[in-house]
Amino acid sequence: MAFTVYLGIGLVAAFLLQGVLGFIQIKNFSKNYREMRQQGRVLIGKNPKRLQSGSLMLLSIDIEGNIHEARIMKGVTIFAHFKPLPLLQHQNIVEVAADSTKMHQVDKLTRGCILNAYRNFVNFKTNQLAYDDLNTSVNIFSMPLFEKIKQLSTQVIQLVNRQLNKTRRNEL
Repeated sequence: MAFTVYLGIGLVAAFLLQGVLGFIQIKNFSKNYREMRQQGRVLIGKNPKRLQSGSLMLLSIDIEGNIHEARIMKGVTIFAHFKPLPLLQHQNIVEVAADSTKMHQVDKLTRGCILNAYRNFVNFKTNQLAYDDLNTSVNIFSMPLFEKIKQLSTQVIQLVNRQLNKTRRNEL
């Protein structure tokens, strides 16, 4: 019984830590977005993943889609931060998305972000932006570390239930 109490306390502590560190990550996003917004328009490319590394890209662009600065955040944990992506600087988002050579110079997560940013740019240029194109909100509960905690807690609960059932059968 004490094990389940410690497990519960551990899960609550992990939940609180995830929330605090998630808040820090959101502040990091806001800081980077604000810095880039001072330069002009900011195009966002997302490649969210549930149980593996996801990525988020910020591109400072002009009206023609020329990229002045690019930053990307990749990772599973809340310790991921934005890093410069100089490969995209002084490029055009349309040309980058259409150039397979350029696209293969970056990893799969970055390619997903570039293609999502390109789609958002096209939707902006054609006045067909959807709410999802603009929605940059982060659901803390859908972050990869939370998903892993949920998955592990389910496995631990199943293991505890199996042990309890074995103990009950042995007592009978």
